[in-house]
Amino acid sequence: MPSYLAPGVYVEETSFRTKTIEGVSTSTAGFIGPTRMGPLSGYPELLTSLADFEAIYGSIDPLTFEDRGRTVNYLAQGVRAFFNNGGGSLYVVRTFRAGASSGFAQATLGGGSPPHAITWQGRYPGSGGNVTLLITLTIGQNVLSSTTTLATSPPPPPGSGNVLRGASPFDLVWISQVTSPPGAGGQLYWAESYFNKATGTDTFRFHALSGAVRELTSLVPGTDEVRILNASVEVTYPDGVARSDVYSGLTFDPRAAESFSGFFGVVLSNRQDQLTVPITFSFSDTTAAAGIEIAQLMLAQIAPVDVPALIAGKVGQFTEQLTGGSDGIRPLASDYEGAEDPLDAQKKTGLVALEDVTDVSIVAAPGSSYAGTSYYSLDALQITFNLIAHCEKMRYRIAVLDSPDGESVTQVSQWRGQIDSTYAAFYYPWVRILDPVTDLETNMPPSGYVAGIYARSDANVGVHKAPANEVVTDALSFEVILNKGQQDLLNPLGVNCFRFFEGRGYRLYGARTATSDPETKYVNVRRYLNYLKHSIDNGTQSVVFENNGPDLWASTTQLITDFLYNEFRSSRLYGTTKDQAFFVRCDLTTMTQNDLDNGRLVCLIGVSLLRPAEFVIFRIGQFTASAQQ
Repeated sequence: MPSYLAPGVYVEETSFRTKTIEGVSTSTAGFIGPTRMGPLSGYPELLTSLADFEAIYGSIDPLTFEDRGRTVNYLAQGVRAFFNNGGGSLYVVRTFRAGASSGFAQATLGGGSPPHAITWQGRYPGSGGNVTLLITLTIGQNVLSSTTTLATSPPPPPGSGNVLRGASPFDLVWISQVTSPPGAGGQLYWAESYFNKATGTDTFRFHALSGAVRELTSLVPGTDEVRILNASVEVTYPDGVARSDVYSGLTFDPRAAESFSGFFGVVLSNRQDQLTVPITFSFSDTTAAAGIEIAQLMLAQIAPVDVPALIAGKVGQFTEQLTGGSDGIRPLASDYEGAEDPLDAQKKTGLVALEDVTDVSIVAAPGSSYAGTSYYSLDALQITFNLIAHCEKMRYRIAVLDSPDGESVTQVSQWRGQIDSTYAAFYYPWVRILDPVTDLETNMPPSGYVAGIYARSDANVGVHKAPANEVVTDALSFEVILNKGQQDLLNPLGVNCFRFFEGRGYRLYGARTATSDPETKYVNVRRYLNYLKHSIDNGTQSVVFENNGPDLWASTTQLITDFLYNEFRSSRLYGTTKDQAFFVRCDLTTMTQNDLDNGRLVCLIGVSLLRPAEFVIFRIGQFTASAQQ
């Protein structure tokens, strides 16, 4: 309460509204697995489209593992399936295990006297770094002019009115006399901006590789000309679909903000650039003349085109092909599990990095079970366990698990028998699509499609509804066409099946968790409980450290009751009255004196949840017209 010391009118702002609990998002997914490029650690980036994914992690083109050869890019295909089936928000964590090399693509351009080298390198390891660079050198118009147009007495010193229109410090300039052809006999300089104490103005002077420094005041407009040399880089990616990025207006001196070294630096201040600029640039010389040396190396690549030829309108271009980018070997279970860098807490990898993203509610590793019953069976199973352990630890997530590809009904039932968790759901078989990369029919892991269907069902109805009996977008067929008898075997085991129905298409036709616990055997029950718990967790944080007494108990009870009543009114809870649908108790019947002495507020909440109508039974019998109904 504020203290009032002097007489007067005091107007205070207050609120008569009660606090409310806002429902959390339930449709944000987190995917983990290998990609063609992209960061290996740190906070995952939110993606809202396949284009967002491709800008950071590369295309959906295949991966090439050193130990496996060419492999479908399952995670990228899972991202595509997620967005095509209704998903809207996604985080991706990349896994990578280096093989014989570091995996970074690279190209080197050397020369000069003494010799120096330009090194282009993929920002991140991976085959997506094998880009082609088209570098174009351009020369601008004459930027030298004079501001001295009126006669003055006494006349100003010669050259004191010279200015460079549009020039910046450290620009690389070509200074020559106005001759025919233009630019002939000129030389490259880097421009230094400094304060001239004699004239009290900011001006320029120019440094060459050797020889005297030239002052701006020593140039004569109309006789001398100054032109700025710039460059642009077009990056073409090694993908089946043509894709390129263009970076223009680049200069050469590493000290300039828009230089090759600055724009393609190893560490960039702009996070979006750090994620999406695919290459880095380094130069072996760090002296003040480095900008000129870089330009000379590049000019040597376009010979016989030189600066006068550029001024005359010739095109000066050359290409650099980065090679050696490798996808490494197929990541192991430990790569999916991830870890925290002991020297940098921000450099988390794998599922550990996904722990920092609070709004994820669906977790999957598309393709991690590929060839699961063969060489990689132990790793595939351990990755499954890692996903489950992650979701159980994070409390408000569910793991969408893929069956291994190529499994029979018997094999998949045995695989499912190794799993028991209420925080996971298991899906079979794989989905057959027309691969946009190869134009061939290809089997894809179910998890990307399922996560998208979760999001679609949440948006159309709500998280309380079972995400099943839903059309699978893009499906041409399934790896195995199951009949009712086969599903009769698999469904009680908690294997959620994809089925084909004549006239109704290809559908997801199961909604059970991979658990032996009958209370949470349905996906919607688990996910709705996660939603309730997470929403109440977020919405009651203001209660912490308040005085633990009847007033706090009453306000907490009312806060949660209002939230659950809204859920009841939205037909998300079972019952015709709110007393049938839920109860909230927070009083001395839920707490002991020991709880109070130890700072514990205990609130008991009961909810009556809706189960899906998994078995719809119609009983039909004959009766006569005279029989009593």
